[in-house]
Amino acid sequence: MLIEIRKAAFVNKGAELMLRSIVAKLRDELPQARLVMAPPPAYDSYPERGALGLYQKLWLRRYRIQWGHLGKIIPAKLRQMYGMVLDEEIDVVLDASGFSYSDQWGQGSSIEAASSIKNWKKQGTKVVFMPQAFGPFNGTKARQAFKKVAASADLMFPRDEVSYRHVTDLVGEKGHIKMAPDFTNLVSGEVPEDFDAQNNRFCIIPNYRMMDKTGKETSSNYIPFLITCAKYLQEQGAKPFILIHEGEKDLWLGQQVAKGLDQDINIVRETHALRIKGIIGASEGVISSRFHGLVSALSQGIPALATGWSHKYEMLFQDYGFPEGMLEVDANPEEIRGRIDLIISDVSRQRIRETIIDASLVQKQAASRMWEEVLGLIRS
Repeated sequence: MLIEIRKAAFVNKGAELMLRSIVAKLRDELPQARLVMAPPPAYDSYPERGALGLYQKLWLRRYRIQWGHLGKIIPAKLRQMYGMVLDEEIDVVLDASGFSYSDQWGQGSSIEAASSIKNWKKQGTKVVFMPQAFGPFNGTKARQAFKKVAASADLMFPRDEVSYRHVTDLVGEKGHIKMAPDFTNLVSGEVPEDFDAQNNRFCIIPNYRMMDKTGKETSSNYIPFLITCAKYLQEQGAKPFILIHEGEKDLWLGQQVAKGLDQDINIVRETHALRIKGIIGASEGVISSRFHGLVSALSQGIPALATGWSHKYEMLFQDYGFPEGMLEVDANPEEIRGRIDLIISDVSRQRIRETIIDASLVQKQAASRMWEEVLGLIRS
């Protein structure tokens, strides 16, 4: 059996965490299955894909044309020797996009998915959209395209109520469309041996999407907001550090924050998603604009505050019973300090920990039920 893990990647550590979660689960439950991944556009991920033992899907979309089908000219025996797989050979597709089917990311992903799923259904390929955020779909082309996707999928898991409404507004409530939480809550992190937990106690995770996916007012206030948070944490002796969750743009943000402080602050860069989750789990608290940084915190019982650029952040904090954890970047300094006090003061911190730990158990049970459905479909 050939199972494709679609749209996961390595640069974005949330996407990598989803990929590693899926690989671990499938290797445990379906050890004979061969796992396949297409190369992400504009990024050579072969070393990482090879290290995970993933087969290589011949898949390249350019100028709205799928060139991967030209792989048919390569003899089958040669493809097998080098671990290359054609799209038509795939038995199951697990889409782990995280958040790409939405007006906020443009219509391209929805249109491409509609074209792909049409071919997959002709081939008899089973298609599952793993828990992720969807919508809104206000653009006509994106709306028409994703309506076809939602109607054709074998299983689709919006991970929050807002995403569920965006999908069911297109096709109505269907038995194959079910809410399920982010599934990376089931995978354990790994604390790096060289991580200094004594001097890096409170984790700040910046996100460049707060600059390029928000309005002018939010983007202009974002760096000053992070500086306000870091300064107050330093004043309180909380020993904050900046954790880079993705790439050079997030690093640039971290550097701008560091320049705005009177005291030095550590900037921690880690390339492995499970070790990033381990660092978050070893922290005393988190302020994050990265969704999976927040999932990694809350699912491990670490109190967290968030700023976000889509509905998925607010919905996540509702799921964990801590809606007060959401912050606006233009909040006044007094309000920001008050929210930080909630998660560093002993009494309120313990109350919040108990709440999110209880919620985490519920979320993990729901993620396990989602996997039961996915595995049942694959085995059928």
